[in-house]
Amino acid sequence: MARHAASSPRRSLFRTAGLTVTAAGAVLGLGGAAQAATAPVPLPVGTLAGSDTTEAAQGVLDALPHAVAPVKDLQLDPLANTGVDPLDNGAGTQVADFQPVSTTMATDPITKGGSLGTLPVVGQATGLLSG
Repeated sequence: MARHAASSPRRSLFRTAGLTVTAAGAVLGLGGAAQAATAPVPLPVGTLAGSDTTEAAQGVLDALPHAVAPVKDLQLDPLANTGVDPLDNGAGTQVADFQPVSTTMATDPITKGGSLGTLPVVGQATGLLSG
């Protein structure tokens, strides 16, 4: 008898057990979600009453530099300055006496380990963000 034919009843048993456990988990999960949806959420007294919107806005403005600074300084290309960086190649051409044009002008800020703040146009825009 072939090996795959001998293990068929065991496989069927595991499949049935797995489906039973999955169905039971789904029923329990739906019951918990329905119970949580109907339960009222108590709010502490005075939580929303008397809140000052200027203080809340000031808190957001104080936190903004700390939230934005890591994003502005994060290295965009994780393979920058390595020998396997696929962006570290370029193509260029020169027609007659015109200035040569190359793709490295666009990719150099990224392949040299640049962050958002060091990019030519985007870097100036990130200067508007505090941080």
